[in-house]
Amino acid sequence: MDARRTIDTHDDIAAGLDHLAGADAALARLVTEIDHVPLRRTAPGFASLAGIVVSQQVSKQSADAITGRMVRLVDPLTPDNFMNAGETSWKQIGLSRPKQRTLSAICEAIGADTLDLDRLCTIDAEAAIAAMTDVKGIGPWTAEVYLLFAAGHRDIFPAGDLALQAAAASVYGLDDRPNDKALRVMAESWSPWRGVAARLLWAWYGQTTGRAVLP
Repeated sequence: MDARRTIDTHDDIAAGLDHLAGADAALARLVTEIDHVPLRRTAPGFASLAGIVVSQQVSKQSADAITGRMVRLVDPLTPDNFMNAGETSWKQIGLSRPKQRTLSAICEAIGADTLDLDRLCTIDAEAAIAAMTDVKGIGPWTAEVYLLFAAGHRDIFPAGDLALQAAAASVYGLDDRPNDKALRVMAESWSPWRGVAARLLWAWYGQTTGRAVLP
């Protein structure tokens, strides 16, 4: 993957914000209001993806607590160790049944060499998302967030994220929160820096609501 298409440093964030401010007046206002837009990069691999699965449909505080228990009880957090821990430990961690099934399916796919999380960070985003969503339990949001933070893809925008939808509705004065499809259309104008636009909207929403929402 072309290194110029990744977000690797705070300088990359700054470059993206400059572009977005010049392209969109509403985002330009946010850039002046936000104290900090985080880089939020993670190392590719199972631990990163597991943390994203945990964060599905729960508050960031709950996700952090569950992830904290997971890394304590499954140390190091590898697919083999997770599977060996078994259901008793998974319940102690606080994983719901659907998330247990998703993480088990991911471990099985990694073990069968049908899911290579490091390689997915080096290929085209569309192909990587397709490969990830072939695993039962991984949807577009999970795949997109993984590639955004573990691979640093510059132009990915997880439009299914509720906080991003709520932020877009507020920033653009919409009567209703845009759904996934509508928000994807809105985000097209933010290319090729949709990954920074997502970070900006998350940061603004978190700062204005007092809620920690960044996955």
